[in-house]
Amino acid sequence: MAPSADGARSRPIKIAPSLLAADFADIRGAVAAAERGGADYLHLDIMDGRFVPNITWGPKVVRDLRKLTKTPFDAHLMIAEPQDYIEEFVRAGAQLVSIHWEAATQAHRLIGHIKELGAKAGLAINPATSLGVLDEIMPFLDYLVVMSVDPGFSYQDYIPTSTAKVAAARRLIDERKLKVEIEVDGGVSLDNAPQIAAAGADILVMGAGIYGTPAPADMIGRVRAACAP
Repeated sequence: MAPSADGARSRPIKIAPSLLAADFADIRGAVAAAERGGADYLHLDIMDGRFVPNITWGPKVVRDLRKLTKTPFDAHLMIAEPQDYIEEFVRAGAQLVSIHWEAATQAHRLIGHIKELGAKAGLAINPATSLGVLDEIMPFLDYLVVMSVDPGFSYQDYIPTSTAKVAAARRLIDERKLKVEIEVDGGVSLDNAPQIAAAGADILVMGAGIYGTPAPADMIGRVRAACAP
């Protein structure tokens, strides 16, 4: 949701803790902490070691995680052939699925397929990708993922120019009167979250900014308060 004319947000920011930054030896505890903190989504980074230089989890892990919580899953497919796995991740329990512009040769078709399966469809763009590529695809999206680090690893520093990119994306969406949310992913913390929200973000993906702190559940509330309308 865009800020109003006076710069104030019209509704609370949504927060999506990224399990990539959690302690995998206590994944149940990490999920529970997100629930206690009132997280809107759980962000699942799906990596194949090809599109990004890291490997994480597949559909079976997502299915198993689904048993632990009713919090909606936000599956971020950082994989080379997203068309081969979209349906598997939706069936595994993901309610939101995003693909990368840089990996999708038929983005319109894949966005439509995600929606046909009953999930919300998102498109992610890397830091070096211009908003100019979105002109034709933007009206078909449920949400846009602005990557504020190069994808692949947690605990990276936020790229400062990403805030201006979020603001530009917000203007683009508002000018066209589209109902597209902006999700920001990478290096988001309590320190920079208010500025990112003020620029027009709707959803903040937070990995180290939540799971790298002593009290993850409390941090969710602190970030939400810091970004309050």
